[in-house]
Amino acid sequence: MIVVDTNIIVYLHIEGEFTADAEKLYQADSNWAAPLLWRSEFRNVLLGYFKRQQFSFLDYKAIVRQAESLLHDFEYDISSDDLFYLLEAANCSAYDCEFVALANKLNVPLITQDKKILQSFPNVAYSLRDVV
Repeated sequence: MIVVDTNIIVYLHIEGEFTADAEKLYQADSNWAAPLLWRSEFRNVLLGYFKRQQFSFLDYKAIVRQAESLLHDFEYDISSDDLFYLLEAANCSAYDCEFVALANKLNVPLITQDKKILQSFPNVAYSLRDVV
């Protein structure tokens, strides 16, 4: 099992620069986990694609369903207490720290491309490109 941030989930579902790497990661370990927050972030990213008319409403719905299916039963609520010590120690947002907190809670790595997370939590966070 690994924790992935929202961008990694996006890379897997929307063709782009990191899609091939996200696919390799998924082939190596398909047991992905994320905090519940990922859903709102993911929907927001997809909304941007929809507003730029890069895909239709039906595409939007299909992609959301596919991603939700991928993470079904592997979404976790993160307590404020789990976040507090991380927020104090890092220059990251509370949103970002939710992914770190979950990785810590599950004792698994976090895969991300976020530079602040990678710099602040080198013992937990690993770059997508470094792990594939």
